[in-house]
Amino acid sequence: MGIEQLEPFIGEWKLEADVPGASGVEARAVFEWILDGQFLLERSEVAHPAAPDGYCIVGPSSEGGGYTQHYFDSRGIARVYAMTFENGEWELLRVTPDFTPLDFSQHYFGNFTDDGNMIEGQWETSNDRGQSWELDFHLNYTKVA
Repeated sequence: MGIEQLEPFIGEWKLEADVPGASGVEARAVFEWILDGQFLLERSEVAHPAAPDGYCIVGPSSEGGGYTQHYFDSRGIARVYAMTFENGEWELLRVTPDFTPLDFSQHYFGNFTDDGNMIEGQWETSNDRGQSWELDFHLNYTKVA
């Protein structure tokens, strides 16, 4: 499974999230190839102080069979997520410490619609390293370009 499998992400997306205390948030993300197509870059901008702007760089996992997403945001947070993408199903998982302490685990699961123009998903958190999960917030993407 090569990096080219991530082609469905390429483009500009409008983001919709139901983050508590942040209704009506305007947000967007752009996915593009960088470094001659060796990596996928996601740039996100959120017009609300409760949510950070971010950069994510995705490349093949050194362990094979998936990808690694390196996450950085405007709060100064840096994290690493294990990522899979198969049959329109996108999953991000963080259950081990990386650049920052693992105060809680995170999991995102999103599904591309059949036409590829939406990703419907949600973030979940866990305080027991992924043994049980609770909904954090929904995060949906709608392709605009």
